Amino acid sequence: MTTTLPSRTAEPATRPAPAKGRGGVRGRNRKWVILFLAPWAIGMTVFFVYPLLATVYFSFTNYNGLDTADFVGLRNFVYLFTGDPVVKTAAYNTLWLVVVLTVLRVAFGLGVASVLARVTTGNSLLRTLCYLPSLVPPVAATLTFVFVFNPGTGPVNSVLGWFGIDGPLWFNDPSLSKPALTLLTLWGSGEIMIIILAAILDVPKDLYEAAQLDGAGAVMQFRKITLPTIAPVLLFGVVNSVIFALQYFTQAIVAGSVASGSADMVGNSQIMGYPNNSTLTFPVWLYQQGFRAYHMGYASAMAVVLFIVSFAFTAILIRQLRAGNSEEARS
Repeated sequence: MTTTLPSRTAEPATRPAPAKGRGGVRGRNRKWVILFLAPWAIGMTVFFVYPLLATVYFSFTNYNGLDTADFVGLRNFVYLFTGDPVVKTAAYNTLWLVVVLTVLRVAFGLGVASVLARVTTGNSLLRTLCYLPSLVPPVAATLTFVFVFNPGTGPVNSVLGWFGIDGPLWFNDPSLSKPALTLLTLWGSGEIMIIILAAILDVPKDLYEAAQLDGAGAVMQFRKITLPTIAPVLLFGVVNSVIFALQYFTQAIVAGSVASGSADMVGNSQIMGYPNNSTLTFPVWLYQQGFRAYHMGYASAMAVVLFIVSFAFTAILIRQLRAGNSEEARS
């Protein structure tokens, strides 16, 4: 009796069945992925890609928002860098805020977070109190600060008067308006503080214990353990602060308007940059050109330059972060 064995040529005919099933599952999964990503893609296109491309297009035109845009080439950019007599003041004020706010905001957040990390009694209440100012709307916080630092009726100058000190003019003095805005920003920097605090609390405790056994003091532990460990978070704080300062708008325009006494009941003001253009930042001047003077083409050119500067700052800082991480990994 002979037995017939299945031929080898019949096997390939039975293999495609499971492959077809996997392909069907992958196809269905791909459709679900596309379906879930669709809202993000639509929002990204409508609220970022299209406005960005439209802004770049209008930056090369003479456009007032109503009539047909006329192509003028690089004329808006030439006027921005060589002809606008006010933009240099606005750029200087923004650069001043970028440097001062970035340094002080990160240093202030690091200092407060370091203190809160060592507090053992009532730490939850203290952390909440330090974070709460960041939840106050910028307009309300700015109005409060302007009234608190009012040179005639504000409580700050009243307290200084008790000690025989003549209080300064604060928001009404061109030399003190930007420092006063800096105090306002530091008061509301609870977000960066809480991020740095989380990074400090995440540092492994055994590193501090080993350092104590080696005789390292608190300052040495902070320099050799805490700072290197939280360096990526600090760099994030720097990038966040730079972008925040480059877009500094609400506080500057509200403080200048209220201090000048020109704001009406709905917050509109005919005076921007008060006093003496000391609070006139680059975004405020962009707003003035686009929505007050209706020079939408020129305002688009300013927005393009602001976007390029913000992107360059961010790219440089991220590159430095990656370089630092590579050196740390090699060591």
